Amino acid sequence: MIAVIIASVLLTSCPHVLPFLQQASIAGYPISIFFIVVNEFCERFSYYGMRAVHVLYGFMSPVYLIATCLTPHLSLLLAVHRTIVYLSIVYALGQVVMAVSAIHDITDTNRDGTPDNMTLHVALSMLGLILIALGTGGIKPCVAAFGGDQFQDDQEKQRSTFFSIFYLSINAGSLLSTLITPILRAQECGIYTKQECYPLAFGVPAALMVVSLLVFIVGSGMYNKTAPQGNIMVKVCKCIAFAISNRFRHRSSVYPKRHHWMDWAEERYDKLLIAQVKMVLKVLFLYIPLPMFWALFDQQGSRWTLQATTMNGNFNDFCSSHQTVNPILILVLVPVVDSIVYPLIAKCRINFTPLKRMNVGMFLAGLAFVAAALVQLQIDKTLPTFPSSTEGQVKFINMINEKVNFTAGDNGISLDAFTASEDYLTFDEPFHLNLGPGANYPISVPDGTRNTIIIVQDAVVYGHINVRTPFKDFAAKPDKGANAIRFLNGFHSALNVTLGEEQFGNIVNNNMSQYVNVSQGLAKFQIKNDVGDVCMYEQTLGFGSSFTMVIPSTFAFGPNCADTIRPIMDISPNSVHMALQIPQYFFMTAGEVVFSVTGLEFSYSQAPSNMKSVLQAGWLLTVAVGNIIVLIVAEAATLEDQWAEYLLFASLLVFVCIVFSFMAYFYKYIDPTKIEAQFTQLDPEEKEKRKSLEMTRKESHGGGRKGSDSSSDNEKVKQTRI
Repeated sequence: MIAVIIASVLLTSCPHVLPFLQQASIAGYPISIFFIVVNEFCERFSYYGMRAVHVLYGFMSPVYLIATCLTPHLSLLLAVHRTIVYLSIVYALGQVVMAVSAIHDITDTNRDGTPDNMTLHVALSMLGLILIALGTGGIKPCVAAFGGDQFQDDQEKQRSTFFSIFYLSINAGSLLSTLITPILRAQECGIYTKQECYPLAFGVPAALMVVSLLVFIVGSGMYNKTAPQGNIMVKVCKCIAFAISNRFRHRSSVYPKRHHWMDWAEERYDKLLIAQVKMVLKVLFLYIPLPMFWALFDQQGSRWTLQATTMNGNFNDFCSSHQTVNPILILVLVPVVDSIVYPLIAKCRINFTPLKRMNVGMFLAGLAFVAAALVQLQIDKTLPTFPSSTEGQVKFINMINEKVNFTAGDNGISLDAFTASEDYLTFDEPFHLNLGPGANYPISVPDGTRNTIIIVQDAVVYGHINVRTPFKDFAAKPDKGANAIRFLNGFHSALNVTLGEEQFGNIVNNNMSQYVNVSQGLAKFQIKNDVGDVCMYEQTLGFGSSFTMVIPSTFAFGPNCADTIRPIMDISPNSVHMALQIPQYFFMTAGEVVFSVTGLEFSYSQAPSNMKSVLQAGWLLTVAVGNIIVLIVAEAATLEDQWAEYLLFASLLVFVCIVFSFMAYFYKYIDPTKIEAQFTQLDPEEKEKRKSLEMTRKESHGGGRKGSDSSSDNEKVKQTRI
């Protein structure tokens, strides 16, 4: 990387070499795009590296959205190249501030390993996030459009391949940073105390962002730069507003209709601008249904991750692999699709247009959610029945060293010594627990909860049976595939249970410990009493289970102490393997490759020369709107079954595919360069007509209906057609 920068500086510093480099190409590609691709790789490494270790990156979303919307306006005022440079400086500064905020030693005056001024570190972190959001949101719609500008009109095939390479660089940076940054964080560093090295984890992405900026600046002499367009966004908005208001003023049937509603702006704006606005509006209209794709795509990191917590597999490994499987699949599928799939389709003489590709991409995403629904149905078969919001559930454990027969409401139950009822009983109202003569207890459990009632020997009246206050159980699968473990002490004295550094607490007689989340594998518990006797108990655990370990009154310390401990399963471990999620991830990634890469290329190819970044920003805006759709649909649907929600999203996307198919059918592909050239050639004649029209208006001012009708005839002649 450094060698490339040095060589580029030496070459670009020679005035006679620079014109040659601007025209030179490698394998038909301008040299300048290699700087843009390297810049994007480093920037994405920087962004995803920060995101991999920062828990508050979601805070950036509003600022990112604002920056994405406002940057096209800035790029037209300053030129795209300058906009990227200026906002990259802001971006790099934000990464540096973030790295500095992670150095706890700068305020650790007492050298205890904890910052003394936490407010300063939080403020620096928030400032860094804001600057990063402004930077990444600002350059995002500009870089892809700027890369497309480097190609000539006869390099359409190379430009199309560039967008695929550009997308590859994004995911290559994401993949490497997601793998490397957590390793950097795991290192120990510090001046006074050694801790996880967050300064290094944030510092490396900051360094890559500086490299990204330097690489982009070094290639400045080779770029094909467009001149600043001025306040074009304001002109576009005013042109649209005038067309609407003018059409409203001439809504009477006495005025001739025009070919397009934007033609009503011809009295004030030239035909070239009107034609450019028409191009933009046509594409933006096509964008309306596209956020639905992103609504499904973004659920990979939310609902699909929650689905994985109820499956058999190492969740921590899944989280790391989930963040890497998508970019890995993209790095594999993009070349396969570009080099094999598309050429094969072309050989079959199928006109696989960009809009058809995008439709196929959305269909694949819908297919991914159908696969997710099928997996969820398999999971639901293995899940216990948890209580609803109007029900409570109860399980009973007999802690007496003899068989007990009793009734709970209308349910007759028989439990052997130190055993539990097979499953939870569900009650929607209070019930009576009848343990025999003189032992009838009213029981009420909170709605939506699971509870355990233990039956014990009365400590005062010998032979009398009593119950303890219900203990609250887990009413859902434990988070992240962990196992919720607790101990019930029936021993005659208090016991202390530990698992490594995890403490279950001091458990008194006939009482329950707190829950402790234990990872999958062989768990080795240490049980100690007050005099120092120790018993080791081992239990092999799967994923997502919940157990109550019963220590009976017959327990005794010694070589075989563990034999008397009885594990009672409250929630069975996950049995559906995570490998079943592979098809849904494959379909979703394949859909992303076909949809997103094509969308970038389509947005560029159909945009006017002075509004490339505008449509790129519009494309990115569909991503943000997709996030909002997820919240709206999920809240409005209120479906109890997750598989039904998956099918709902799939159905909505299929409906969007059908609507988009009709929209695409009527869309006419254009060449903005040719259209702009036509209007440029007609400019002198257009100016003469405009002068003539203005003179006619002045002469006929106040001339009544006749002047108005004459003006309308002239307006009809001036209609704009693309």
